[in-house]
Amino acid sequence: MLPWRMVLVALFYCCIKTGVTRCRNKALFPAASRVKRGATTAVNTTFYSSFEDVHLLFEILMSGVHFEDSGAFSVKDAELASLRKTRNLDVICEDIIPKKLTDILKLISDLSNHICHLDQDDFERTLLTLVYTTQQMVSSTTEHQRDVWAESFVSLYKAIKKDLTQTN
Repeated sequence: MLPWRMVLVALFYCCIKTGVTRCRNKALFPAASRVKRGATTAVNTTFYSSFEDVHLLFEILMSGVHFEDSGAFSVKDAELASLRKTRNLDVICEDIIPKKLTDILKLISDLSNHICHLDQDDFERTLLTLVYTTQQMVSSTTEHQRDVWAESFVSLYKAIKKDLTQTN
């Protein structure tokens, strides 16, 4: 009787372990772990932790942000740019979110294979990648570039929409 109980307990454990790890996919933004490890000072790689921070992020995005060709990030409003929270946003936008189209396409592929809801960090970074993609789409010089960036924009939008409407 004891061996059957051991088998049942082991089977039950495997089912639980599979259910828990099912939502753990590989890192969507591997650059985030590199920033944390390589930072000399304490850097928070997440922008918001409260509703006030969400409102601040909305205000920053509405005031105008700009991504340089070099990857530098800037906020057009000087008062908002001087805030400490904006420095966190600066680190996220310059060092974590993907800038190359191939990296963004890889992110889109990873998001399409993502089963569970995105955690707060990944949702925020996906949203900021969507903002970056929008700016690249608008500033594209050729129609082909604009179409590729537009497809990336739509795919990121669908991933965010899926995450928001998904029920678990």
